[in-house]
Amino acid sequence: MFPTEPPASSSGFNALLKNRPFLTLWIGQLVSQVADKIFFILLIALLNDYYAAPGMENSMRSTLMLTFTLPAILFGSAGGIFVDRFSKKQVLVGSDLIRGLLTMAIPWLPREFLILLVLTFLISTITQFFAPAEQATIPLLVRRENLMAANALFTTTMMAGLIVGFAVGEPILSLSRTWGEDYGREILVGGLYLVSAGLMQLIPIKEAALDPAQLATVHPLSDLKAGLRYLKQNRLVWNAMLQLTMLYSVFAALTVLTIDLASEIGLKSTQFGFLLAAAGVGMVFGAGILGNWGDRFHHKPLPLIGFLSMAFVLGVFSFINNLWLGLGLSILMGLGASMIGVPMQTLIQQQTPPAMHGKVFGFQNNAVNIALSAPLAITGPLTDAIGLRNVLVGMSLLVILVGVWAWHNTRRVLRNVL
Repeated sequence: MFPTEPPASSSGFNALLKNRPFLTLWIGQLVSQVADKIFFILLIALLNDYYAAPGMENSMRSTLMLTFTLPAILFGSAGGIFVDRFSKKQVLVGSDLIRGLLTMAIPWLPREFLILLVLTFLISTITQFFAPAEQATIPLLVRRENLMAANALFTTTMMAGLIVGFAVGEPILSLSRTWGEDYGREILVGGLYLVSAGLMQLIPIKEAALDPAQLATVHPLSDLKAGLRYLKQNRLVWNAMLQLTMLYSVFAALTVLTIDLASEIGLKSTQFGFLLAAAGVGMVFGAGILGNWGDRFHHKPLPLIGFLSMAFVLGVFSFINNLWLGLGLSILMGLGASMIGVPMQTLIQQQTPPAMHGKVFGFQNNAVNIALSAPLAITGPLTDAIGLRNVLVGMSLLVILVGVWAWHNTRRVLRNVL
């Protein structure tokens, strides 16, 4: 059973294509996502311009990556609280403007590694405000019955932004140096953020009026506690968030495991990106199906099917050595992931009142970033200790247990609600 409302007759991607404010948000977030990916590549490239003591190059790279990811863990929830207390449009525009200006400022600041770390930390922190504001804006622009299609489209473009950003980032950065050897790359990335800010400024967002007295009296800590209370009371949203967290945990672990998996199916270990790209293709395909014909699957247990599909792929992966079969399984993995990600994100948006959007999406952002970090830390050592096949089979069994548990838990909650 899929606990969201079925789409009305005017649903699917066709309805979204007629919604200009949503299309503007969609294009703006795609530009911003591509900028995020190219900015990450830019950071790694900039290290060549900073002095490193002999033998410290890898340490500098690790420190920079940690600085880039740490704000997601520290400020994910805080960003959501901020979004509920201020205009979402102002948060979207302001986040892009600040990130764009800070990026453009890099060439004119002293070439000190500490300064680069501070700028990286600030830009990554600002991103934690943009993400929940973006998610909270979608329900304000899209009719309730069209949220499935909207989230499917966002999932599709999220994967497209990931692929495009990492694929064309280095060539574009190299080309941009022809504009200016010392500042062309930073102007390019900063300019993308400013383009996104301009698009966000064009969106007519109707928000409930904010009470100045309430803003003055309510402490952020109270907002944090209110968000936690809401999640405890609304078990549907809580279950959906747990399923999304599990989904991202599996994919985080796969980013480590695919290096060994690539070698098993005849690829070079450095070509592991082909497996991740194939999973992205599966996610795009699944999101497209759900976005256009989601009403036909309304009463199907989509998340359960998704978890079982992913578990099947994980279990079979360790027993194959054929390239095309491996790529096909990766596509199936992505298809199963879309059956979890799109419906659960839609459910959270449908079941959460507007006043709680920022808090809930902030918690979700925080949970997802923690879910991405933990598997990256333990998967490698665990594989070294017990072997790739044992890790994959163990993950398969765990995913089955989580999928069945989530399905039974959701059915029980629905019976209590209905």
